[in-house]
Amino acid sequence: MKEITKTSRLAGQLEKLFRMLNEDFFDGQLEQPIITIQSTPRAYGHYSVSKIWTVNGEEQKHEINIGAGTLDRDLEYTVGTLLHEMCHMYNDTVLNVQDCSRGGTYHNKQFKATAEAVGLIVTKSDKYGWAHTAPSDALIEWILDHDIEEIRINRNEPTGIRVVGGNTAASGGLTPIGSNPNSHSRKYLCPCCGNSVRATKQVNVICGDCMERMIAV
Repeated sequence: MKEITKTSRLAGQLEKLFRMLNEDFFDGQLEQPIITIQSTPRAYGHYSVSKIWTVNGEEQKHEINIGAGTLDRDLEYTVGTLLHEMCHMYNDTVLNVQDCSRGGTYHNKQFKATAEAVGLIVTKSDKYGWAHTAPSDALIEWILDHDIEEIRINRNEPTGIRVVGGNTAASGGLTPIGSNPNSHSRKYLCPCCGNSVRATKQVNVICGDCMERMIAV
């Protein structure tokens, strides 16, 4: 499986992923935003309701950001964060409805309905509403079918930074890995060459290059 180790390739991959998800889950109705990779303490990502980017001095665009310090999660969680933010964009620009309140942190039932319709598992918390999302098996299958490259780059966020106005991880993305019992993605690695594959169930996999049995990691 190909791997991404440069930010330039990562930006291109995220833009490609947006186009693929837009076509398959939103019927191509979303305008291409500017996708950024910036540090977002306590958040996995965000969507800007305002068009905060100007292109060619004239065209205005929304922003979707993926947290630079959250890229070392399993691939389906990064894809899920992008999809989470695309749900906000769909509700805002296509349905023209508000899906968050309390300064953009509390996710209402409109967000829940859109997120579940595109293959995210949604759970509720008292503080953030229907904000906790995780990839369903159907979304993981979609990722496997499209042979998306693994991300092998991550910003190591320094500790002790004081921030004002940051959303929590729960309000901007997905439940951390391992906290969702309904997600069943498994990764297998070749002990010889390092090739890797993913599956949604326990399987016996042979590396076609080395003819060695892959091991679950």
